Amino acid sequence: MRRWLSIVALALVSGCAFTVSDPRALQPIEGFVPLAQDARVWVEPGHEDYGARVAAALPAAIERVEAAHYLKFAQVPRVYVCGSDACFRRHVLTPKLSAAVAPDNRLILSPNLDGKESWRLSALLTHELAHLHLGQRIGHYHSTLPVWFHEGWASLVAGGGGAEFATDAQVYESIRAGRRVNLALRDTPGKRHRAPASNLGIHEFYRQAMLLVGWLKAQDERKFRRLALAVQDNVDFEIAFWDIYGASPVTTLTGFYAGVLGDNPTLQAAPAAPSVKP
Repeated sequence: MRRWLSIVALALVSGCAFTVSDPRALQPIEGFVPLAQDARVWVEPGHEDYGARVAAALPAAIERVEAAHYLKFAQVPRVYVCGSDACFRRHVLTPKLSAAVAPDNRLILSPNLDGKESWRLSALLTHELAHLHLGQRIGHYHSTLPVWFHEGWASLVAGGGGAEFATDAQVYESIRAGRRVNLALRDTPGKRHRAPASNLGIHEFYRQAMLLVGWLKAQDERKFRRLALAVQDNVDFEIAFWDIYGASPVTTLTGFYAGVLGDNPTLQAAPAAPSVKP
């Protein structure tokens, strides 16, 4: 019971989530078979064509995540592909999502990515793999890593995947109207500070978080790499940030907001592939 009290669900309509689902997420997952051409992809029988699309996108997505995180996956990633709504509802109790990473690091794709949102498959797969990569090292969710960095980093790695439904221009407009990610808030095991805590909509929050993380990376990738590796070594985010940047996130990221308010936003979306050697 304590474990469940310490996990909080993040639901994103037509997007992704670190979702609690329910206790079934901690039990053996059933109803999937390995895809013949790629055993990393497990598919609901009868939906092998969808699984083949996932398998085709998987190598590039894995390569992108490992490059952006400066580390290989700790374990071979596995992707579960639900071709029916019934399958997705059986494993994830937030059925409006298009993908989810469950508490024990199960990456599950919904049939949306084989239908009306098929155009998002590659990017959202990459976004979720970024969550899975981190989850393999520090657990499904860790309260010492703020939601804005968690989601912003995954969206940046995915080239905007997971943050497609807001534009940079909309984010800049929100910032000029006084709506910013509240960087001073600290999460606890029982409290995650998501979009409402910053008076932002989900899509604005994800996009602004991505721009914040992208700005950090673009300013000094060597420092960003140190932060990324520290986070993956389970160092408290605030401690690592102060050690590397010599100031708090609030103070350091003032530069990002100053650029926006000065009507001259600098490049935010740094490339996912590192320009410095691991």
